[in-house]
Amino acid sequence: MPEKDRKTIASKAQNVAGFTVFILVVLGIIQIILGETISKSVALTANGIDCIGDGFVSGIVWVGLRFFRKPADHKFHYGYYKFENLAAIAAAIVMIVLAIFIGYRSYLQLTDPHEIKVPILGATVALIAALIAWGLGIKKYFEGKQSNLSSVKLDAINTIKDGTASFLAVIALVLSSYGYPVADAVVGFIIGGIILSIGFATIKESSYILVDACDTECMEQGQVIRGLADKIEGVGFAHVVRLRRSGPIIQGEVEIHVPADMSIAEVDKIRSEINRLAKERVPDIERLTVVALPQKKE
Repeated sequence: MPEKDRKTIASKAQNVAGFTVFILVVLGIIQIILGETISKSVALTANGIDCIGDGFVSGIVWVGLRFFRKPADHKFHYGYYKFENLAAIAAAIVMIVLAIFIGYRSYLQLTDPHEIKVPILGATVALIAALIAWGLGIKKYFEGKQSNLSSVKLDAINTIKDGTASFLAVIALVLSSYGYPVADAVVGFIIGGIILSIGFATIKESSYILVDACDTECMEQGQVIRGLADKIEGVGFAHVVRLRRSGPIIQGEVEIHVPADMSIAEVDKIRSEINRLAKERVPDIERLTVVALPQKKE
């Protein structure tokens, strides 16, 4: 996909992410207020916190997509992409703290359960939140497939997960209306566990990116690029492939060995072909530097 078209799609995805932030935060606040004041439901409060946490994640993606279109400058030679990862770590820490609070509230409800007030009202609000989250998540998923931006895909999965958590809250509140208040605590634990796992996974992934770690997927992509380079006429062999992810894009370097008497024009043609093939197979690549080394004669 041409870079111009990709950035146009990224702009649309950014608008959806921004709208998601507003919707999820509003739904989260409504559920927290209802859960803490009227309903006294841990599951509803937990789902409200989860909504706001997912809104933060969408906000991070929104910020990342803004930086995606911002060019590198004299201070940030490789662009501003990693700001997305710094923001992701900050949001993940907040999510972990909230998950611990949800776990504490769930424990109190489990050991000393109390009746849930107006559970059907809470279930209705949670169901509306679930349907909205599922709709937004599916829309963002298709936006992510078009742009092939991993951050948009992850945001889509996170939003769909939020809809699923909201549906769990619906089940808990319906069961509470039938005289099973313990379901409220159980769902609270489940939602808290989901938030906790996503928080730790986000910190791990973002930390890897910040220190330029190459995970399993990265190594597989490197093998693909090396294989493509090896098959190009005029290339003796590809020696080294270095890749690093910065926010939604990948930057890298590949070393190739070519005949010592090859002209600059021929080398430049090989560079262009390697970049074309690499971006077809690994669309997240923004910049791939090809270093040509003279091949020693046997």
